[in-house]
Amino acid sequence: MKRTLPVNKNDYIDVVFEDLTHDGAGVAKVEGYPLFVPNGLPGEKAKVKVIKVNKSYGIGRLIELYEKSTYRVDIPATEKNKYGGCQLEHISYEGQLKYKENQVRQVLSRIGKLEDVVVHPIIGMDHPWHYRNKAQVPVGEKDGKLIAGFFKPRSHEIVDMDESVIQLPEVNEAIQTVKEICSELSIPAYHEESHQGVLRHIMARFGKQTGELMVVIITKTADIPHKNKLVEEIISRLPKVKSIVHNVNSKRTNVILGEKTKVLWGNEFIYDYIGDVKFAISALSFYQVNPVQTKVLYDKALEYADLSGTESVIDAYCGIGTISLFLAQKAKKVFGVEVVPEAIEDAKRNAKLNGIENVEFTAGEAEIVIPNWYKQGNAADVLVVDPPRKGCDEALLRTILEMKPKRIVYVSCNPSTLARDLRILEDGGYKTLEVQPVDMFPQTMHVETVVLMSRVEK
Repeated sequence: MKRTLPVNKNDYIDVVFEDLTHDGAGVAKVEGYPLFVPNGLPGEKAKVKVIKVNKSYGIGRLIELYEKSTYRVDIPATEKNKYGGCQLEHISYEGQLKYKENQVRQVLSRIGKLEDVVVHPIIGMDHPWHYRNKAQVPVGEKDGKLIAGFFKPRSHEIVDMDESVIQLPEVNEAIQTVKEICSELSIPAYHEESHQGVLRHIMARFGKQTGELMVVIITKTADIPHKNKLVEEIISRLPKVKSIVHNVNSKRTNVILGEKTKVLWGNEFIYDYIGDVKFAISALSFYQVNPVQTKVLYDKALEYADLSGTESVIDAYCGIGTISLFLAQKAKKVFGVEVVPEAIEDAKRNAKLNGIENVEFTAGEAEIVIPNWYKQGNAADVLVVDPPRKGCDEALLRTILEMKPKRIVYVSCNPSTLARDLRILEDGGYKTLEVQPVDMFPQTMHVETVVLMSRVEK
């Protein structure tokens, strides 16, 4: 029997918001039917217009607020939707932290069936603005001038941006300056529909501790018009620049970086520190965008690893070696594995840069490499995982349960897949002891979590 929905498209209805979705929309329920409404906050009463319905949920538009949340922050109309990616800019920082911590608690209970786990209060930032050390923004044209900013939600229309409230000031300045120079030199923007034009994206990376700036020009074409003048002007107007790089992406794709990269001026790398560990950062390197909170996160991971200097540690999904190098300062030996070969080369370079010799990095899939290590007799005392959003591969989880490390430190960027994997590990003989959420990305819905698990002795 076909279910009759309690709402229809274009209906105006009064609702009370109960929760937030993973992308920051308010959740209201009409006779149990969920309605997702951007800009709504839990506890608020509002009038909404239903703009889309399907079998399992509907989408609404906020028309009028009858009762506001105490966490709501009013944003001037001229500022709304100006800073792409800030789903929570209308919520006070206190409110943001509350919702993120609650999100972690909810999924651990709902998905992981973990009711008695110690979840510590989330660690936020003292200054939750202007923290990102990297931006890569699409470029377009409007009224004969270049624009660069972010895509409107669910579209490919570029919104020009003078400043982002989550980027470091040096990153904002670099993006705007390069945009202005390219516009002055009449370098045409790339047009996605026709696959014509030149300039696709502008990227800026900044070493917060070193003050070093990298500019990356991403084009469809192998050549850049007025290339020498462009480089000259960037050097003149951005005194902190240490590296100017050209990346070519000639494909019809929404992937930002192409396969060909060339240094136009300066160094191939800029440098930055997380704690006492120095990192070389190239145009293609994965490097955490909030180094302040990254140190908080990794310090907690190191605390949970509880190393005395005698342990063998495996770091799955090691990236450019950030966690591995932190762990190596206290471990006997650290083995890191990562699927991206270029990241492994970065990891080896960073180990050498810091004079850290008790690490070994291998390129490959963790779910293949770690089982092979185990067969060869390389069993870890402590295993650290920091997987992508999809969580740990099933084969890796099976190997962990066979390997039986004393402790597991799980670093996660997705509470849902974290909760799923914790349940599997608990069922395999581990106990979740502590959970520490960390706010790595203020003004957004993203939350990082580090978890300590211990082997249950039978």
